[in-house]
Amino acid sequence: MINSPRVCVQVQSMYIETQSQPESDRYVFAYTITLRNLGRHPVQLIGRYWLITNANGQETEVQGEGVVGEKPRILPGGEFQYTSGAVLETPLGTMQGHYDMVDDQGQGFHVAIPVFRLAIPFLIN
Repeated sequence: MINSPRVCVQVQSMYIETQSQPESDRYVFAYTITLRNLGRHPVQLIGRYWLITNANGQETEVQGEGVVGEKPRILPGGEFQYTSGAVLETPLGTMQGHYDMVDDQGQGFHVAIPVFRLAIPFLIN
């Protein structure tokens, strides 16, 4: 594994009120991730790892191949964006993790996904 600053990760999260049921401790969130290849060579996302933590400190780990059924190849200067979701039992939580990537020579590396907050709107302030 190599340490690479080649890929920038930006995250935007949103509470989905219409799919949530607070009375049943079900809070639905969507998040949109944008990956930008800042390097000089193409890279491919082949897997992901998430650590999801709710407000009670309960942690859930999720890992698997690709994202939203894809293993995108991102050209230099290019980007890939996708939207996915998470369901929590609390109105506040966090997500963090990493992407497993490979370059054109097959060299693998991780790209960190910084901690981001999942929160219903009135809890953000």
